[in-house]
Amino acid sequence: MTKIVGVSFGTKNGNNDTICKAVLLAAKEADCEVEFIRAMDLDIKHCTGCITCVKMLMSGTKNMCIHKDDFDWLAFEMFRADGVVMVDPIFETGASGLFHTIMDRFGPRMDTGNNFISTQIAKGRLAEGGPAAQGVVVPDPAIMSPKAVSYIGIGGSDWGTHVQSEHQLQAMTPSWKVIDNEWVPWSKTALMDDALIDRATKIGQNLAAAAKQIQENCASGKQPYEGVEYQGERGICPHCNCNDFYIVPGENRAICCVCGLEGELSVDESGAHVTYRDEDLHKAHDIISGKEIHGKDIQENEGKLAEMKKTQAYKDRVNFYKEAISATTPER
Repeated sequence: MTKIVGVSFGTKNGNNDTICKAVLLAAKEADCEVEFIRAMDLDIKHCTGCITCVKMLMSGTKNMCIHKDDFDWLAFEMFRADGVVMVDPIFETGASGLFHTIMDRFGPRMDTGNNFISTQIAKGRLAEGGPAAQGVVVPDPAIMSPKAVSYIGIGGSDWGTHVQSEHQLQAMTPSWKVIDNEWVPWSKTALMDDALIDRATKIGQNLAAAAKQIQENCASGKQPYEGVEYQGERGICPHCNCNDFYIVPGENRAICCVCGLEGELSVDESGAHVTYRDEDLHKAHDIISGKEIHGKDIQENEGKLAEMKKTQAYKDRVNFYKEAISATTPER
């Protein structure tokens, strides 16, 4: 049976919970099993940037994090589902802090490219046997399972210009297929907004249909996302449908802030447009080929850092700055 997990990032029984449940009820009507999770009920710690997960992955040892909290439970509830919807209150035009924390914990540890590379390394060490196989753990395949995902940003005003891009960045790490990605302005009265409830219902129907199509594709040996299309409003980026770009000063070059593709910017009577060269599409950060490029870059730079750490010059410089200034902390 197709399973859809809904994660609400808002206050208990508030607008985010309501809209998330409206999506799930539509999926249930489409014969899906549904599960509702409130992110604020969970203990999710901030990523410290310690890169333990990267070092473990790139050695084929284990996919692990230093934190012992509820993140792994949440991640695997989503990994073992067929579709996910996240409904998030908008903070300062973007995603909530809690959403950012969870997004940070997804990457690089849960990045599909990194886990693909780690799987190759781990299987190679296991095949070699002997001492090389000690401590090796192949990443759980569920981490790399294809999935449909939809996002809804709930805003109390009309400030929400970054939320769609920030939401889609979360999908990029595990290579999930985005089906709908919307933000709703002036939504304090969402509970009684029939048009919004209807839209949430449609998003649930779209998500259920996409999740089922991905299941069927995998069962028949097709590419997981074959025939599974984005259902929301089209964006300026012709690849990922996002609207955030870094415009290179003095040039007509635009870099998508989500998929990272660089294109040519043009403006005509119909609006702004960005076009990409076909030979650059494999570099997109949200597809496997682009992830492999990024993962190999990370692997190479981690190797350089590991060698640098062995030198006395590195140790001396770390010690110099460690002793130079002490951190101020509050009195307890």
